Amino acid sequence: MTTDGQLLQDATRLLASLTGRPDAQLRDGQFEAIEALVAERRRVLVVQRTGWGKSAVYFLAAKLMRAQGRGPSLIVSPLLALMRDQVAAAARAGVTARTLNSANATEWDEVHAELREGTVDVLLVSPERLTNPNFRDTILPEIISDTGMIVVDEAHCISDWGHDFRPDYRRISSIIRELPAGTPVLATTATANSRVARDVAEQLGDDTLVVRGELARTSLRLGVAPTTRSAASRIAWLAEHLGDFNGSGIVYTLTVAAAEDTTSALRDAGWDVAAYTGGTDPDERERLEGKLKNNELKALVATSALGMGFDKPDLGFVIHVGAPSSPVSYYQQVGRAGRATSSADVLLLPGAEDAEIWEYFATASMPSQEDAEAVLRALEAEGTLSVPALETRVGARRNRLELLLKTLSVDGAVRRVRGGYESTGAGWTYDAERYDGVLAVRRAEARAMEDYEATGECRMRFLTEMLDDPNPRDCGRCDNCSGVWWSGEVSEDAERTARRALAAVGRVIDPRAQWPTGMPNLGVELKGKIPPGERAEPGRAIARLTDLGPGQRLREFLSPSADDGDVPEDIGKLCIQVLAEWPWAQRPDSVIAVPSTRRPRTVRSLAAKLAATGKLDDLGDITQVREHGGPDVNSAFRLRDVHGTFMLSPEQAEAVAGRTVLLVDDVVASRWTLTMCARELRLAGAEAVLPFALAIRG
Repeated sequence: MTTDGQLLQDATRLLASLTGRPDAQLRDGQFEAIEALVAERRRVLVVQRTGWGKSAVYFLAAKLMRAQGRGPSLIVSPLLALMRDQVAAAARAGVTARTLNSANATEWDEVHAELREGTVDVLLVSPERLTNPNFRDTILPEIISDTGMIVVDEAHCISDWGHDFRPDYRRISSIIRELPAGTPVLATTATANSRVARDVAEQLGDDTLVVRGELARTSLRLGVAPTTRSAASRIAWLAEHLGDFNGSGIVYTLTVAAAEDTTSALRDAGWDVAAYTGGTDPDERERLEGKLKNNELKALVATSALGMGFDKPDLGFVIHVGAPSSPVSYYQQVGRAGRATSSADVLLLPGAEDAEIWEYFATASMPSQEDAEAVLRALEAEGTLSVPALETRVGARRNRLELLLKTLSVDGAVRRVRGGYESTGAGWTYDAERYDGVLAVRRAEARAMEDYEATGECRMRFLTEMLDDPNPRDCGRCDNCSGVWWSGEVSEDAERTARRALAAVGRVIDPRAQWPTGMPNLGVELKGKIPPGERAEPGRAIARLTDLGPGQRLREFLSPSADDGDVPEDIGKLCIQVLAEWPWAQRPDSVIAVPSTRRPRTVRSLAAKLAATGKLDDLGDITQVREHGGPDVNSAFRLRDVHGTFMLSPEQAEAVAGRTVLLVDDVVASRWTLTMCARELRLAGAEAVLPFALAIRG
């Protein structure tokens, strides 16, 4: 038998173990990729639909290489869910797989020992692990020197042009360049168009073999509901028709607030569902994933936190309440459904607010030249600094600062070390052309998503053409090919119930209790805990601007493009409802307003109406003595900006002594404005300060 024939026979035997089916056969392209990796030691990019078997390629190749005496394979995998599923799948094929991630820190020493003993076939790590100083400097060099293969799963994340670009993934390119000659590299994805595929292949190196197949998912039945439905109408429809969808599935939302609101409304309607977001802790995520896989839930109501890596072959449906920002993202998410079933339903319920949310996420990930230069100046002047220390020297919020540091690290300008980050001295140039180009691509993707919603052509053809499928064709199943397949009716009772569920008001404004660290570096001598005698009490706002119920109306009224004006009657009624339901320990007897430069008429009318309705003394507006900028900076900088900005008149200071004061504002973002105004009131002798705002941003 030829060597190729033996390799095929060995791969087929291992596939039977992996799948648990003695008659399992390799699909077109699978052996081509395995042969290129194992026999030819090449670089390979596999672009194939979800469910094609990309993980089978790298597990089989890794085991075959181990049989030849080569070292363990390193798999870079983006999500914990994916790692958990892959470790279990590897075990079925007799592949010893281990993982190093944030959820198994107690096992790291054991995994390190197993690596040194040579008992590990496959090590799965997150891209973030590649930047960890200990892993990068001690573990990674040992693996690289003896690795059988490097695997980059969800490889579209490498590319600036990919729909889910991640700075940590760009670290992989430098690792690949440093590999010993003849080290095989496999990159896999289901969501790369020709531009992304070319970019990834170029980063893998010359002579990369690209294995690309048809991306159409024949099991999926696609549909798009009209965009005219309100948030309440969409939730009402979902509550009334969720039972029309077979099995268990996923309901995707664009924001955490929407996931929580939708979950609450569906539970009130009697459905067994749970919310799954970026704020769900790892143990709870694993528990919820298990319940969905075991069909113990009708659905998980999830943000994109549940995406790449979740594997339930019989997932019956995917419904979106709000559209993702690109057809490629949408294809990736709906690809969770129908992997091992002949039919699964996919329905999009777009909302009028979608475009605004897309634009926020498109711009939030772009590095700021001003912030980057501030980081580099601080590191060059002071040496190693932690992220909290950098926050007192740079205006960026924590999430944006961490993303910026990743970008600077990948670009070689800074280096993560014990204790924080240090400058490499290499410098950094802001690539405006590159970032402008990426932003333009994101906006073009958003327009394409709107085109998907409006198209009268086959929806599966539209999606696969966006991915440059070599052979797009009509599916014959979607609403455009075969007609609307769902009922659009919603009963008045369901509408009323949904409106009532979404109409809940009274979001808590938690008081600040701790000053940010490092404030003396900014010339503000505040540190430690905020004394109880200088704090506000827990406050209330009508809703978050991202809430599906009153948040929609508030976002419209408080839009940056909307005119300043008196609080309208409908929002005024919501204010009264919040106050009526507020379980305060002591009722306020006076009201005072935070001065507003953007909406002075709104805030003044709010204070006046609350004073008149509640028979409270209206003490006017607190005096603003200087400009204080905007809230889009981190806590330390925001506190610096508002420190010393507000003061009470002598008459106001005298009037608040011994009283319970309602402190009103239009929108709460960082909470530092309310914190400092409340501090002034408490220092003047106010017995308690109760913050109240129309909305919470975020």
